This record gives sequence, C-alpha cells and structure tokens, in this order.
Amino acid sequence: MKIHLGTETIHEIKNAVVTAGTFDGVHKGHQQILSRLREVANAKNGQTVLITYWPHPRLVLNPHENSLLLLSTFPEKANLLEQYGIDHLVKIPFTAKFSQISPEEYVKVILSERVKTSQLIIGYDHRFGKNRSGGLEELKAFAPKYKFEVEEIPRHDIDEIGISSTKIRKALETGDVATANKYLGRSYSIAGKVVHGQKKGRSIGFPTANIVVKENYKLIPADGIYAVKVCNKYKKFDGMLNIGHRPTVGGENKTIEVNIFDFNEDIYDTEISIEFVDHIRNEVKFESLEALKHQLEEDEKAVRSRLSKLK
Repeated sequence: MKIHLGTETIHEIKNAVVTAGTFDGVHKGHQQILSRLREVANAKNGQTVLITYWPHPRLVLNPHENSLLLLSTFPEKANLLEQYGIDHLVKIPFTAKFSQISPEEYVKVILSERVKTSQLIIGYDHRFGKNRSGGLEELKAFAPKYKFEVEEIPRHDIDEIGISSTKIRKALETGDVATANKYLGRSYSIAGKVVHGQKKGRSIGFPTANIVVKENYKLIPADGIYAVKVCNKYKKFDGMLNIGHRPTVGGENKTIEVNIFDFNEDIYDTEISIEFVDHIRNEVKFESLEALKHQLEEDEKAVRSRLSKLK
C-alpha cells in the first residue's frame, strides 16, 4: 500500500475505485465498504483508493472538546487498511481552511483532477464539503460532469446490527470489550512504551510492565482487570492487565499495568501492544496487600481459563 500525504503529488492511478471517510477503528461496517471496493477494482482491473482525513475533523473544528477519543491512531488505521486490500491511502491534512471547501470544489479538485476517480463507493451516511452539506444527491448530480460513477452501500449492508464507531467507543468506556470486539471483527488494542513503575506488584509475586500510551486521543477502556494478549517483537503472550488508580497501594495517577504470564525478559523502553480479550472485574480497594495478592491469584485463574478457551 502506498501512503500519499495530500493529493498534490498523486500520479496516475489506474481506474481508481475510491472511498472516503475517517474510518476510525476500521470496524465491520467499514469492512463492508472495503470489500465492495476491492470487488469493483478487480472487475475494472483498477486500484483501490481510500481518502481519509487527519487529524479527525472534530478535533479541528471543536478544539476545546475533550470528549472525542479515537479507536485507532493513524499508523494503526493504515496498517488495518493495508490488510483489507487498499492500494493507495490518501491522507489529507484536515484544517479549518480545508473544512470550508464547497462540495463541488471537493469533487472537482480532489476526486476528479487529482485522484482521477473512476468510481466512488460510499456508505449510506457519507457527507462531505463545507458544513457537511454534500451527500449522495450532490454526488449523483456532479458525477456525469466529472466523469465518474457513484455507488452507495445501503445501510442494511453496512450495519445490520447498528455498528458504528460511537457504539464501539461506548462499549469500551464501560469495559465491555466483548461487544467492542464483536463490532470490530478483531480484538481492540492499544500500544505503548514500557516504563519503570513502583514495582509494588513484584513484591507480591505479580510483576507488571507499566505502559505509557503517548497519544492522548487514543481511547483507553474502563478501569478494571482484563484478560489480554501481549504482543512483543512479533511474539504473543497471555497476560492480565489492570487499568486504574491502584487504590490499595495509595495510587493517585491512572496507570496501565500488565502481568505477562510465563515471561521473564527485560522489556523496559520497548514498545508493546495489548489486545483486549475480556473484562474480568472492576477495580476495587482491598484492606491489605495480602488481600490484594489473594484476589490477583483468583484473577489469574480466571484469565488463564478465559484465554485457554481461545486456543
């Protein structure tokens, strides 16, 4: 897959079959569009093109709004789109100026002159241009003039069960990773650097890797204990992850700590990723470290049992 920063330097793309949108999370609904994109491109002997915007438009248009957390960073999204068969990923820097482009100017300059769209495939709720004023009707009106075809994927084909990035975010915010994973079609994941912590877990037999996620817009699931898969240098390990404030040991700041099962390597300052499999319990305060240790032993049994069912 080739990644283009903007559209100005795009060279000829043969029979460009195009879609556009934020595609946050690349969930099952998005995957329906991508599947159709590949199907049409193969029939036309063409290439698939996905136009996306970064940063997310809401982060630019509402800079003081802190409520929007994203399911995927740009590298995560790019990796997923490559897996789903996108040949060209066009990353358009979303700015206040770009948000003012009219629907026809968008079609004329971006879709026609620069990408040279042969066919555009969109979801049922696709909007574009200033104030999101463009939609399917505008595209149908512009298509003959700018010589491309338009196809809309009907709602029932995209989300028979109401899949949306918003629903996935809400599930994760309550710790319901099982529902989020069902909608995503894979395990939700986060990635970060392993840093030094207070090593309290080691003192009770549960050493943990403390993870810092640098992207402050990346959605972290609700506080609690989770069954996870830990990815380190192309290897996967089972693990038990805690998100929270560690009330039993007087913690103040939220931390992300993972106890990697059957693992004893120095991974400080390396990047690891975490795949969420299931939520085990909420975070609670215990009367002592001994009580916490006993509960962690029970948690480990529950996590190992849950993960063993996947093998």
